Amino acid sequence: MRRGAGRAEDGEAAMPSAFRPVPQTGVIYVTEQARRLGYRQGAPGWVNLGQGQPETGPLPGAPARRQAVEFDLADCEYAPTAGLEALREAVAEHYNALYRQGKRSRYTAANVCISGGGRIALARAAAALGSIHVGHFLPDYTAYEELLEIFRLFTAIPIALERHRGYEFTIEELRRAIRNLGLGALLLSNPCNPTGKLLYGEELAGWVAAAREFECALLVDEYYSHYIWEPAALRAGPTVSAAAYVEDVEREDVLIFDGLTKNWRYPGWRVGWVLGPSRRIEAMASAASFLDGGASRPMQRAALELLDLEHTLAETRAIQQRFAAKRAYMLERLRALGVQFEREPEGTFYCWGSVAALPPPLDTGFGLFRQALQRQVIVVPGLFFDVNPGKRRPSHRSHFGAHVRFSFGPPPEELERGLAVLEQLVREHGGEVG
Repeated sequence: MRRGAGRAEDGEAAMPSAFRPVPQTGVIYVTEQARRLGYRQGAPGWVNLGQGQPETGPLPGAPARRQAVEFDLADCEYAPTAGLEALREAVAEHYNALYRQGKRSRYTAANVCISGGGRIALARAAAALGSIHVGHFLPDYTAYEELLEIFRLFTAIPIALERHRGYEFTIEELRRAIRNLGLGALLLSNPCNPTGKLLYGEELAGWVAAAREFECALLVDEYYSHYIWEPAALRAGPTVSAAAYVEDVEREDVLIFDGLTKNWRYPGWRVGWVLGPSRRIEAMASAASFLDGGASRPMQRAALELLDLEHTLAETRAIQQRFAAKRAYMLERLRALGVQFEREPEGTFYCWGSVAALPPPLDTGFGLFRQALQRQVIVVPGLFFDVNPGKRRPSHRSHFGAHVRFSFGPPPEELERGLAVLEQLVREHGGEVG
């Protein structure tokens, strides 16, 4: 079942005919359903294994958390739509230091556009794309669906990844897709939300090279690029970015999206950015003038301190130590329940698994979601990641009806409580726990 059917069941009033209903993204939908049952942030008894938010408190070895923001009178004014010059310069130098040492072509402030979070950055890019074919993968981030539907200048082309291959997509397959589908742009998350598949090293270099060869814009969502678990990737460095493989930052249409939300664990600050050729940045800043008006000036100024290289590396080391343990714990507990994984997550803080082997009614994504919600545990059904702009494909044909995305973003004690509830549900419905 998809969004519209879910809301109709809940008895929402029909929208007036003058308004076009805008569907909720997957996480927003499941959180709203939980709110109807009393869920609030920090509400006792609730466990949120659905929301894409990392724990935001102190971590061992991490820099102290910012708990106050100072600003002067000038910060009460509007910020430029492309962002404060100082922050744009800091973002550019951050990428140069991490990924472009010794390269002649380097990023400058003109290659950076600051936004009020990732969705706004993606919306700006979509508004500036023009009339082209945009390829996207199945499964991928739920918010891409509305993004690809609302901006109708371009045509969204789905590319289905095969579960039995662990969602692999080779460079040769990529080259054929760009050429045969006539793609002018390709949108993807790396690491992938929800599967956790990671492009890195020579493979990621090959993707950037293919986009360069066929003049296909590459829109890479790197919001989870510090949550890396693949040992081979970590041997090359603590983080992964397509920025390392761009030859000419001005000529190549590689747009990189990131921000403070996940990699610095400040989701409430709503500070994100896009890195790319200056002509694309100018177009996005122009789109921002009518879409959102620009990001918060005080929060942009506060972000400067967080982009210090040593601060970033210390935060990343702390994240990887803490979240690697949570990843291992969740995989072990979910496998014991009967959840099956086509691929273990190599990045992100999600476990993407099939619940088809669980006893009914827990053997579908929505079945487990509804049962868990009654026990104050939130998970996200896999159907939401079957990105389907315009609902052109019937939901019953989806490959992900029995999949669920489980988040190990919350603190360990919360994970333990939530997984214990899921274990109890399996036992109550006649299932065995290994």
